[in-house]
Amino acid sequence: MEIALIVLVVLAVVFFIKGIKIVKQAEVIVVERLGKYNRTLSAGYNYIIPIFDNPRNIEWKYTRDVGGRFVSYLQLLERIDLREAVYDFPRQDVITKDNVSIQINALIYFQITDPLKAVYEVASLPMAIEKLTQTTLRNVIGELELDQTLISRETINAKLRAILDDASNKWGVKVNRVELQDITPPPAIRDAMEKQMRAERERRAIILEAEGNKRSQILRAEGEKEAAINKAEGEKRARILEAEGMAEAKVKVAEGEKEAIKLVADNVHQYSNPANYLISIKYIEALQKMVEGKDNKLVYMPFEATGILGAVGAVKELVEQQGKKSKPNPPKFN
Repeated sequence: MEIALIVLVVLAVVFFIKGIKIVKQAEVIVVERLGKYNRTLSAGYNYIIPIFDNPRNIEWKYTRDVGGRFVSYLQLLERIDLREAVYDFPRQDVITKDNVSIQINALIYFQITDPLKAVYEVASLPMAIEKLTQTTLRNVIGELELDQTLISRETINAKLRAILDDASNKWGVKVNRVELQDITPPPAIRDAMEKQMRAERERRAIILEAEGNKRSQILRAEGEKEAAINKAEGEKRARILEAEGMAEAKVKVAEGEKEAIKLVADNVHQYSNPANYLISIKYIEALQKMVEGKDNKLVYMPFEATGILGAVGAVKELVEQQGKKSKPNPPKFN
């Protein structure tokens, strides 16, 4: 009796302990009683009836690095993770609108919002998401050409997310984001693209060099133009100053001659005509210039110049008169 009682107590303790379920935060457990859905265990302490109540398992996908290669595998879990999960799908071949076969590696970020639908609406949630993503990706890429595919990642991501979110809604899954990791064209296409890129870079380099030469020539021409303008302005200013100086010199000379004529006129107006005196002086100066360097040569004077000799006689008369005036009168003796 005592042994049987001890066995019953041990069985009761094991039965009680086995029914205790501690659920972590952001996790739930779907419990079935005799094969029928009973309730969903939330985070915290929960108790189920062993043998009668059993958690419903769900398939979950994991990726592991094995020898440098990422290998995906499925595992049955009784706990459903409500946090955002990411699935990395293997590379797949897709054909663009212009019949180019490319390889694409995609990532999908999703979150389970309804555990009941995730368990009862689909047999294998990871497999369903993967196949839906692959088929949707083929449809979207098939509508685009290669060049559009390479430059329209944001557009492709937005289309994929909208289609997958709508299709996976009945599975209790919310697709938050889809990303294309790699887009790999065939080797021949890559070589052609590299040649095209190289040619485009060379074209840009030639254009930039030509623009630089053009700009340097423009700047050089502008500099030469400004230098020529400044030089012309300087020469103009120098000529103006020189002309002003010559004009002032002539004015000074004319003023000096004016003063000289005035003095002569004041002194000789009573003895001779001042105009004749001035003409005579100018004529004598002109004769001196004419005979300079005329050694052993005859100098011919124009006939009209003989009329000016009368003025020279007037000068002589003027000088004589000045001499007589300056001599003192001789004394007279009685």
